[in-house]
Amino acid sequence: MTQSAPTREVLWNISNIWLMYLLFAISLAIAGYGLYRRVSAWRRGLPADRFDRPKERLQRLLKHALGQRRTIREKYAVVFHTFIYTGFIVLTVATSVVAVHHDFGLLLMQGAFYLYFQSFIVDIFGALVLIGVSIALWRRLALKPKKLVYTDEAELILGAIWLIALTGFLLEGWRIAATDDPWGAWSPIGYLVAVVSKPMGKSALTTLHFVTWWSHAALVFGFIAAAPYTKMLHVLTAPLNIYTSRLEPSGGSLKPMDFDKLAETGEPMGVKTLAGFTWKDLADFDSCTECGRCTSVCPANTVGKELSPRDIILDLRDFARGGDGNFAAPIIGSMPATSPDALWQCTTCGACMEACPVFIEQMPKIVDMRRFLVMEESDFPDTMQEAMTSLESRQHPFRGTQATRMDWADGLNVKTIAEARDAEVLFWIGCGGALIERNQKVVRATAQLLEKAGVKFAILGREEKCTGDPARRIGNEFLFEMMAKDNVETLNGYGVKKIVTSCPHCFNTFRNEYPQFGGSYEVFHHSEFLAKLVDEGKLSSVSKTDKTVTFHDPCYLGRHNGVTEAPRQLVQIASQKTVEMQMNREQGFCCGGGGGMSFVEEPKDKRVNQERARQALETGADVVAVGCPFCMTMLEDGINAKRGERDVKVMDVAELLLQSMK
Repeated sequence: MTQSAPTREVLWNISNIWLMYLLFAISLAIAGYGLYRRVSAWRRGLPADRFDRPKERLQRLLKHALGQRRTIREKYAVVFHTFIYTGFIVLTVATSVVAVHHDFGLLLMQGAFYLYFQSFIVDIFGALVLIGVSIALWRRLALKPKKLVYTDEAELILGAIWLIALTGFLLEGWRIAATDDPWGAWSPIGYLVAVVSKPMGKSALTTLHFVTWWSHAALVFGFIAAAPYTKMLHVLTAPLNIYTSRLEPSGGSLKPMDFDKLAETGEPMGVKTLAGFTWKDLADFDSCTECGRCTSVCPANTVGKELSPRDIILDLRDFARGGDGNFAAPIIGSMPATSPDALWQCTTCGACMEACPVFIEQMPKIVDMRRFLVMEESDFPDTMQEAMTSLESRQHPFRGTQATRMDWADGLNVKTIAEARDAEVLFWIGCGGALIERNQKVVRATAQLLEKAGVKFAILGREEKCTGDPARRIGNEFLFEMMAKDNVETLNGYGVKKIVTSCPHCFNTFRNEYPQFGGSYEVFHHSEFLAKLVDEGKLSSVSKTDKTVTFHDPCYLGRHNGVTEAPRQLVQIASQKTVEMQMNREQGFCCGGGGGMSFVEEPKDKRVNQERARQALETGADVVAVGCPFCMTMLEDGINAKRGERDVKVMDVAELLLQSMK
């Protein structure tokens, strides 16, 4: 070997290479069988079209599988995870280069490529793997964050990776020392091992290298064989899961049900067994990395309730791996995570879905199980039942209210669409806006702003009914679809094209769910439409409040639909000083009122609205701005319970804007 030709002997000191390939083939066969079993289980699920729009899916795959966009949010985890996964990619490429060089005679292991990549870069990334695994082990064994799942398997996997990386460096160092490799310094970690090991002598180094090489190979092949039977399966399933994830808003659109088909087949409404899930749902179970991010951001779990999105997925995964009989066995209540009590604690905020790095869809599965409880078992909280009864009889969920759909408009020159068929915009008031006294002030303010801007708008008036959002989220899909079809018929009958509403739940329903029933409209949240009017110069602020204002993002506006800047624009127009809560925009914290939870009395020590109120008060703000009637109700209650002697008000962004114009 001369310094004029940078290279090294490939597979030095190793004979019987055929045995290595035999072991490799056996490991692939074992791994392949494990993967086959999982795919066979997925195929038992119902159909789901998740391979459309390939360009968008590929972009998401690159962004979140390679780019790790969600993993990087957690500063500690992103370090070790990035070190490990990038290191594995580089080491796999390097191993492949060696195989190609040796087996196909393509002389890749020489020259600048050998020095810069195969020696220096590979060494650096191998070191990153060791560092990353060490950090991960320290986190598990010393820091022990609550959100993780602690199993022997997890520690064994990390230990195996650490040993694979360590033995790789030992092999490199002993080869450099035994062969007096003139290019050894280009492999900094291996060279360090060589310097330390040199006194052992060539004979001992050669023997150690031979034994360790085969031990290293056995470790690698054993790791490959075991991967599909452990959580390491996510290395394969996570990219697939990301590629086949929902392209629609995160939970903003739930799938409709074919009631005619269900009546013919006699299958249950909602999900009773694993057989009721789609293949994508079943793939979700096998993609879980057990990171616990979903549960750590769940508002119900945060305040100490039983609900844990992570445990739902893991318990269903283990149940699905229990054999064929489990596909026909009831799942609700068969494990702690899927108890009815836990399922009814979900606010459908979608925080779990937004946080998951591999795009598992926890919330729709909860709603699917709720559907069975509601429509088949009639087993759901009494106060939710009262809301459903009110929806059926009075077309709104507020049992006992004496207000009418038109009370809020007293003294205003507001016309119904029947009176103003040429109106450009339908102002949809919503049940929370029309029938809750505090929120009537919000829709009045919005109507006054529309009038000031010269917008030609109208309302449905007494013809307006609930969009059905509470029914769908609670699980009464039959009632929702009936209400949706009635509303679509009314709206289409009047030729409605553009809708503005101050309720994010109505906004989401019109935008994402009514198209399923023939209702396609241009839909604006009132903050979007008012911000547009400001940009056009039709509305402007005269005097900004000197109060410090913080904005709370409604889940069905920010997270489910990505509308975060328009309401903030209004807040900035109307106030001199704004401040953000720590959890904001798509990563905001729920007010606790979604998913029908505004109709449930929570335990006094486990109230989501009070936790969000605490977060708002921590900012020191004088005003908590909202953009949702449910958030208004929940946060006013929470603020009043937590503010002490402080004077803190909850106001809608429309109220702030109107106030600044006076």
